[in-house]
Amino acid sequence: MMDRREERKWLFPDVPDEAARELALARGLTVPTARVLLARGITGDRTIEKFLAPALSQMSDPFRLPGMGRAVDLILEHATGGSTILVYGDFDADGITATALMIRALSRLGAMVVPFLPRRIEDGYGLSVKTLRRAVARTRPQLVVTVDCGTDSAEAAEEAARMGIDLVITDHHVPDAAHIARPVALVNPKLADDEDTYMLAGVGVAFKLVQALAMRAKERALPQAEELKAEEFLDLVAVGTVADMVPLLRENRILVHYGLDLINRAPAPWLKAMAKYCELKFGDVDSFAIGYVLAPRINAVGRIGDPDVALELMLSDRNDARADALAQTLERAGSRRQEIEDCIYSEATRYLETHFVPARDFVIILASKSWHPGVIGVVASRIAARYNRPTVILSEVGNGKIRGSARSIPGFPLLDHLMQCRGYLDHCGGHAMAAGIELDAGSLEPFARKLQELSSKTLGGHDMRRILAIDSELSPAELSIEQYRSQLILRPYGHSNPYPVWATMGAVMLSRPTIFRGRHVKTSFRIGERKFDAVGFNMSYRNFPDAGAQVDIAYNILPNRYRSGEIVLHLHDFHVHG
Repeated sequence: MMDRREERKWLFPDVPDEAARELALARGLTVPTARVLLARGITGDRTIEKFLAPALSQMSDPFRLPGMGRAVDLILEHATGGSTILVYGDFDADGITATALMIRALSRLGAMVVPFLPRRIEDGYGLSVKTLRRAVARTRPQLVVTVDCGTDSAEAAEEAARMGIDLVITDHHVPDAAHIARPVALVNPKLADDEDTYMLAGVGVAFKLVQALAMRAKERALPQAEELKAEEFLDLVAVGTVADMVPLLRENRILVHYGLDLINRAPAPWLKAMAKYCELKFGDVDSFAIGYVLAPRINAVGRIGDPDVALELMLSDRNDARADALAQTLERAGSRRQEIEDCIYSEATRYLETHFVPARDFVIILASKSWHPGVIGVVASRIAARYNRPTVILSEVGNGKIRGSARSIPGFPLLDHLMQCRGYLDHCGGHAMAAGIELDAGSLEPFARKLQELSSKTLGGHDMRRILAIDSELSPAELSIEQYRSQLILRPYGHSNPYPVWATMGAVMLSRPTIFRGRHVKTSFRIGERKFDAVGFNMSYRNFPDAGAQVDIAYNILPNRYRSGEIVLHLHDFHVHG
């Protein structure tokens, strides 16, 4: 059977050559780099200037966020009044970095502050009544501040009020109007139509809160005001923002740009400790390193272990023996998570090879008693990418309950479709591309039927091949180290601003690929009069043509790690020429 991963359709943008040449001349760019900007909708002098030269001064007033004024006043009242403040976070990288940020910031204000992170398996996602009671019993706070969760926790907000505890919720998830919480203050950019802040991650919302606290503390001439500088926490903001896969545009782009600068210029002790055990070289850390080196290790302890390990490490002020031990724990958790993930993924794909029917199955829904609920979200992402279908992976968690993670594909608003199945679900939260659900085991079959029916209506009749967006075609003359250097102006790369993908037609295969590490390939091409080495990750399954064949290739340009001044091609796909 043909592997579904081979069914890729290339899409080229329609960018006028004259417009690209004019922009390149005006901005000192190569024409291909100018084409990327135009293809991604970065047009107009002001928009281009903000994109190419992000600055903290471009950030919007944090008090524009709904509920911010009330939240700031209440937090300062408790912080200066000697109250115990509980910061209630989440167990993923976004939630853990946001918790660390709030703990550090409130401590600078002299507050008595304690953290609480729920456990994925025992507590599930968000602020529940049960978990709130457990957190309160442990710390006896007068104020609870959530980060990265709580918008739809209406019952928990009522319970906090009943217990006489003030509650401030900061979050970034799309609200469910039927379950929206009514705390003393709710700060969520999704409650306002502000394009600058709408895409913030949970840690980004927490950063805006810290900015507002610093501004108000200075206005009131509080003694601790000079101790609180929000910019000192931008490393945490960058890690959480990239890890949460929010679009790296507008304020997210600014935050990650300056966060990466801080990481490379003055890495914190927790980053130095992690660098001992993973491929992290300060000075070269970029969004790719966050997304594929740091974030998986931080997420791993939240998925299969204790998220407090990552939080304690982030709160460490010294790179000592304790920090070293914590970093080792994250490294082991990352390796173990990868093993579990690969096992589930293999089992799921073996089933799909004999049961998946492209013309019938517009959503993939798989469940197993044995699958680890902390890892199924990663597996759902891999299956959605491989088969180009919205994917829901579920696992039993006891007491007749099933918990699942869902991932989507472009053009399929996942949360909207899941909300239409709300009658079968105990819990549902997330956004257009990712969501979490929980339901009774007895509701699984009718839920699956309903979601399949909805998906068929949305996707039926569409070309369901995987899409590969090409930024521009490159001629042999344009493929060079100079083009690699020119495209660096587009960093930081990430969601909605990916690493540029180029296409070149009629490249000549110089050798059959060699396989390394079991699933990756190395090969080389002649393009024009020059030879280029290439690497294709997870492409060992592909049927490459023999040496001498002409192929059209899609690739990224990367620097050659072993030969300075040269480039290597990161192969994404190929078609036989003509």
